[in-house]
Formats: sequence, C-alpha cells, structure tokens
Amino acid sequence: MKLSAIRFPTLFAAVVLTAVSCSARAGAIDQLRSFVESTKNARADFSQTVTGKSGRKPQQSSGQMMFARPGKFRWVYDKPYPQLLIGDGRKLWVYDPDLKQVSVRPLGQALGSSPAALLAGEHEIEKNFHLAEGGSRDGLDWVEAKPKNPDAGFERMRIGFGGSELRAMEIFDNFGQTTLIRFSAFERNPALPASLFRFVPPKGADVVGE
Repeated sequence: MKLSAIRFPTLFAAVVLTAVSCSARAGAIDQLRSFVESTKNARADFSQTVTGKSGRKPQQSSGQMMFARPGKFRWVYDKPYPQLLIGDGRKLWVYDPDLKQVSVRPLGQALGSSPAALLAGEHEIEKNFHLAEGGSRDGLDWVEAKPKNPDAGFERMRIGFGGSELRAMEIFDNFGQTTLIRFSAFERNPALPASLFRFVPPKGADVVGE
C-alpha cells in the first residue's frame, strides 16, 4: 500500500490548533506569545477552504479540532468525508474510514516548522519562525509567520485574531495552494480527557509507516 493513497488534508490542516487573546493595547505578536505561555489546551469547530493556484472550485471541509500542548492534538473531519488525525505526543496518526487506511509516522517529522509546531508545540516559537505584525484585514488582527526551515512544506502562514479569540489561519504552501481555516465555538483550557489523544488502529485497517 503506497502512502500516497491516503488522503491527507492540506498540511493536515495544521493540525492542531488554538486560540489567542487579543487586546487593544497589545500587538498580535504579543498576543501569540501570551497564548503560547498561557494556553494549555483548546477545543473549537472549524471550516476549511483550500484554493488551488489554478483557480478551480475551492475544496471545503469542516469538523472539530482540539489540542493539548505540547504536541497532542485531534482533528475530526466530518464533511465532505470523514477523516481523523491524532498526534499522541510521539506519533501522528491519520485514519481514513472510507479507505480503511491508517498512516503513522514520528510526530517530530510531522511537526517540524509547521503550523502545528507554531501553535501547539513548545514555547520557543521564534526558534523556528520569523514573526511579523500582519496588520488588520476583514476585521481581524494578523500575525505573519515564516518558517526558518526551508523544508517546512509551506511558505508562510497568517494567524487572525478577533476580540479574545483566534478566528482564522491562512496557510500558503509551496504548490501555490492557500488553506483558510475559520474557527468558531472556541473553548480555551477546557477539560479534555487523555483518551482523546490516543489512537488504536481499527481491526482490519491497513497501517502504513509503522
């Protein structure tokens, strides 16, 4: 079974994600730093739109995400087809129920200088990213983040804050695709059972990479 047969969400949607409080007195970068220091876990609904360089009809999906820092996350895609991504702190699991396929690989490889590393990784965010104020657009305040690692798999990302919540993430990959993720019903530091971040391959599923 080839790994390419498994349908990965763009940048596994980034997997993993979060919220940042934003105040009138502090810039978006300061709020990102504050978030990294103070947010241990989060839960939110999301909608995702992937727009290709060719201008074809955007691909849309939705579901729920949650994370527990550092390095644990769970993304559940409900539409247009089900898919589950779990980072258990050591490995990244991607399960496609329709194909009955599981992909697994070391979490360190999967994160690297990725959006997941920026938001759900360790505290030293500026070790892996160049950060800059991104100004205001569509009623949100933005942070620009560019990976220092040239092999990160994406060129840059933008993180948008509104009020006291993370509202959006925009990821620009190396193939000219743009992934826009919008968050709603965000909960900061809820009680999340450890079982949410564990994965056991279903009986009969093909497992690739372990």
